[in-house]
Order: sequence, then C-alpha cells, then structure tokens
Amino acid sequence: MNFSEQDFDTLVRTIYGEARSEFFKFGFAPLIAVANVIINRKKKNFENSIHEVCIKPYQFTCWNKNDPNYKIIKNANSNCMIFRKCREVAENLLSDRWPDLTDGCDHYHARNIKPYWAVYKEPKRIFGNHFFYALK
Repeated sequence: MNFSEQDFDTLVRTIYGEARSEFFKFGFAPLIAVANVIINRKKKNFENSIHEVCIKPYQFTCWNKNDPNYKIIKNANSNCMIFRKCREVAENLLSDRWPDLTDGCDHYHARNIKPYWAVYKEPKRIFGNHFFYALK
C-alpha cells in the first residue's frame, strides 16, 4: 500500500488516541485492530489516504478538536513507551508483516457506547474494550 509520512504519523497518533489505554491490559491486539479498521477503510476507498480516513470529522473521536484526547495526540512523541508501541504497530501493518486481526472490519466502537449504526448488528470481532464490525 502506498502511504506518505503524513499517513504514517496520523495512523500512529490515531492508534494512540483511540486505544493506548488498552495496551497494558490486553496487549497489542486492540492497537492492531484499530489500525486494521483504518487501513481497511483506505482499502475500501472510504477516503483517498490514511490521513483523510483518520481526520474525517466524527469518525475517530481523538481528532475532534473538542475531545480531550486531541491535545494528547498532538503532543505525543517517542518519549512515551505506548507511543513507540503504536509506531511499531503502524510499521508492521503498513509493511504487511502483521495480519488483519479484524478480518476486514471497517467500523468499531467502545464497549460502553452503542452508536446508531450498530443497533441491529453483531460484532464480528471483539478486542479489549472495542467491538468491531464489517459494514461495507
């Protein structure tokens, strides 16, 4: 897959913003699964780039400017061990060294919410505190 440095950086920050709290309890799987959804959306032409997939309004809440995670992801750097783990996930997925754990999922939500689009749907996979769906 073709991707730019901006795509890579945005993917890392999105993984960090969406799933960093999952790592210590559940390991790499939730981080990988979030990245899988982003990459699957790019492959399914939701947007033209990974960057565009991630920053599309209201898709990944960490990019909403009023979300508390926004400042955190903008300031994150490699001094943080979890941020380095997110970089590792992005590197391995974008180079096709790691598989798609979600089996093609393109949506997910946290366990504690139920968005309108998931009301009558069964998750295809569950990783950590997130439910994953293949809707497109």
